[in-house]
Amino acid sequence: MLCIFGMLFFLPHILAFEFDPYHKFTKLNLPPGGPIGPESVALDRFNKGPYVGVSDGRILKYQPKVGFVEFAYTAPNRNKTLCDGVSDINLGPICGRIFGISFDSVTGDLYLADTFHGLFVVGPKGGQATLIANSAGGVRFNFLSGVDVNPITREVYFTDASQTFDLRNVIRGNVVPDSSGRLIKYNPTTKEVKVVLDGLPNPVGPANSHNGTFLLYSENSNKRITKYWLQGLKAHTSEVILNLPGNPAKIKRAPKFGEFWVAAKIIVQHPPSVTPFGYKFNSLGKVLIRKALRRQYSKNTIVNVLQEYNVNGGTLFVGSREASYAGKFTKW
Repeated sequence: MLCIFGMLFFLPHILAFEFDPYHKFTKLNLPPGGPIGPESVALDRFNKGPYVGVSDGRILKYQPKVGFVEFAYTAPNRNKTLCDGVSDINLGPICGRIFGISFDSVTGDLYLADTFHGLFVVGPKGGQATLIANSAGGVRFNFLSGVDVNPITREVYFTDASQTFDLRNVIRGNVVPDSSGRLIKYNPTTKEVKVVLDGLPNPVGPANSHNGTFLLYSENSNKRITKYWLQGLKAHTSEVILNLPGNPAKIKRAPKFGEFWVAAKIIVQHPPSVTPFGYKFNSLGKVLIRKALRRQYSKNTIVNVLQEYNVNGGTLFVGSREASYAGKFTKW
């Protein structure tokens, strides 16, 4: 009876979903025998790429007919012999692990959130990235989980998911959700790094609005998405706009004004399993598309990001911390 009630409850939402045009799926394979886990995905201002952050601490750039090649790295003492191709998370503090990337569309600079080392920036030619900050408000970053450049002000917003656990704890399953996360802002003009919000429940993947008036972030442990107003009458206030059945990860702007994508995982306890989904939603919290990803990513694979671009008739990239490829959806 409860199951039937649940189906009836969600039926109006299901019927309200838009048609999903992204059906053709292609794997953009990482170098064989090399790193895994394209956790973050982005195209540059010339729609080249995608660029992905992988398990050995590098940013790789996809080139047609060539495949992925090295573009940039963050760790200041990174040893290529030790690090290139590795997937051992215990080497993260040495090799780096980039969890979020976002381009400044004006300068072409790429901002990198290295979960172990801090916030970095690298120019359009790549190479070793420059450290911007590894702390804010006198507190060191512990688990950077995403970054986004405001398209209007060009200020850089990023999230520090927790002060009590990091990626190694997540991989080992030794995590007790807390409220020690932070939303942080970097101003590239003044070079100021400022804590915007603290006491957050495991925030992930900020995404600024198209007009720069607000940003969204996921509360991973609370299974919801929160809007934080940057401008207007509601400036400096927050409101929950969407509750999800699973744990949300990074949020990214979609090409259409006021629309976004978020990756999420739905956990089932009996028998234990994880199912990956993507949700397209608008700024009012209405889900537009519910995209099942189980066919492209196995049932127990976590998907971390979906990034849509208006190129080649429409392209949707997918990044997963556990896959050996970046996913690419095109229309029909």
